[in-house]
Amino acid sequence: MAIFSKKKDSSNVKFDVLPNHLGIIMDGNGRWAKKRGLVRTAGHKAGAEVFRDISHACGEIGIPYVTFYAFSTENWRRPKSEVDTLMSLFKSYLLDAKANFEESENMKIKFIGEKDGISQELLDLMNEAEEKTASHTGTTIFLAINYGGRQEILHAVKEICEDVKNGKSIDELTEASISSRIYTSEAPDADLIIRPSGEERLSNFLLWQAAYSEFYYSDVLWPDFKREDLYKALTEFENRNRRFGG
Repeated sequence: MAIFSKKKDSSNVKFDVLPNHLGIIMDGNGRWAKKRGLVRTAGHKAGAEVFRDISHACGEIGIPYVTFYAFSTENWRRPKSEVDTLMSLFKSYLLDAKANFEESENMKIKFIGEKDGISQELLDLMNEAEEKTASHTGTTIFLAINYGGRQEILHAVKEICEDVKNGKSIDELTEASISSRIYTSEAPDADLIIRPSGEERLSNFLLWQAAYSEFYYSDVLWPDFKREDLYKALTEFENRNRRFGG
C-alpha cells in the first residue's frame, strides 16, 4: 500500500478549532502484538498502516503541522532484529512515497532527529522525499526518527554557543533563539499531543515545543487507533479552555 494512498475521506469532518501543530506518540505496537501471540515486529507493521491512514486524515482535515514520534534515540537499545525491522519499514515508507508523490495531496515530508546510526541508503531516501515535497503547501508531516527532545535542545544550545564564540552578545539571546534552532522551527509550538496505549508521559518528545500543549491520552493501542479516535481527541481539544498561564 502506498504511503499516500487514499483509504477513507475526512472531507465531511469539520472542526471549529484545530491545533496548528499536532504531536502524536505512536505507542503500543509491541503490546498489541503480544496480546495476539505475535512477534513485536508484527505490531510495528500494523502500526505502519495506521500511520499512513492517520497522516492522510490530518491532511484532509487541514491540520497545518503534524509530528509523529516514530523512533527515539533510546530505541537503539531494543533487540537488533526489532531495530532492523523498523528501519526496513522506514525504507518501505520512503520507497512508497517516491513512487506516489503525485498522490500526496500536497503534503510535505520532513525528518527530524540525528543522522548518526542511520544508513546512507535511508538518508538518501529521506533527503529525496524532503526535496520532492519541498514545494508542497499542504500539511507538513514531521517524522521524528532517531529523535530525542533533550538532544534537540542540546543541538540548539550548541549552535547558540557557536554564535557567542563568534562574537554575538549573550544579552541578545532569548527564548526565540532556541525556538529558531529546534528541528520544528518552521512550526508553532505543539497545541495538542496525543498518546495512545494507556501511557501518560512525554517520553522525551517535543520537550521545548510542549510548554503549553494540551494532552490527550487513550487506552487504545496504536495499531488499533482509528480516525474516530483522532476525531475524539480533536473534539476534546476544541472544547478545552486554553489560558497559557493567564
